Amino acid sequence: MIVCSCNVLTDHDVRNVVTQAKDFPRTAGQVYGCLGCSAECGRCARTIKKIMDEALGACAKACCSGCPHSQHEAANEDQQPLVLLAQAAC
Repeated sequence: MIVCSCNVLTDHDVRNVVTQAKDFPRTAGQVYGCLGCSAECGRCARTIKKIMDEALGACAKACCSGCPHSQHEAANEDQQPLVLLAQAAC
């Protein structure tokens, strides 16, 4: 299903970016960047956030110690901020 008409992004596009094994985006803005676009009208931002929350499940609220995302974040903590990692990975 298309969730962003301006950039023709589908829910599958968003899920694929969010569920990458490492360097996943944490905001709708980072999702746009990872997919090579930017928010135009912004009407899809809430839907993208909802898809992110569903895709990450328990990780959507806060990563727990057993989560692969938090393990990756801890391993890279001294290297650079997670935001930069997410942008660089995409």
